[in-house]
Amino acid sequence: MREFLAGMLMIIHFAFIIGMVMGFFLVVIGFFRNWSWSRNPWFRSLHAAAILFVTLEAWLGAICPLTAWENALREGGGYGESFIAFWLTQVIYYDFPVWVFTLAYTVFGGLVALMWHLSPPRFKRKFSA
Repeated sequence: MREFLAGMLMIIHFAFIIGMVMGFFLVVIGFFRNWSWSRNPWFRSLHAAAILFVTLEAWLGAICPLTAWENALREGGGYGESFIAFWLTQVIYYDFPVWVFTLAYTVFGGLVALMWHLSPPRFKRKFSA
């Protein structure tokens, strides 16, 4: 059961990563194509908050909670128990120095902030009569 939960957590982790990257590219495309949904304040705020969280995590040297939970569930079982787990591990976890991830997350966060400035979310204004 623990291996199954760890596998599910890995899939959630992978979906989070894909969502962050694809969300950014969709915002950029939406900027050039003038898609109104790409300025949705809920979507943009959640996306910006998520990358801010990841960037702060990297600056503080903290381990991603999803990684920590997955490791705790696998405790001694190791990775790669299934075909899917093996390949998701290859995609999610790299053996690079910590500074590489910190730099990558910081640059990505900067790009998200730049798009926030170039194509800000459209918050509805309430006018009083």
